[in-house]
Amino acid sequence: MAGTDFQKQTWKALQTIPYGQTLSYLELAKKLGKPKAVRAVANANAANALSIIIPCHRIIGNNGQLVGYAGCLETKKALLKQEQTTN
Repeated sequence: MAGTDFQKQTWKALQTIPYGQTLSYLELAKKLGKPKAVRAVANANAANALSIIIPCHRIIGNNGQLVGYAGCLETKKALLKQEQTTN
């Protein structure tokens, strides 16, 4: 996938989130060692062109709410629900 080094790091980290689990944008930024890069993580997440293979739907808001998903929030909700029921 074409992207900046930071985007590629973010996409790689997304792939480590276990099936059926979620992380917040802040938690992912911390996992990358860049706790102040929350907005950059969100932008990298939005630039993910392979959203099923690189599971960006597993990222939620810091308040635990479903936020931002290119495929619409209903799709994100359905994907997370599917993972919960098959996990």
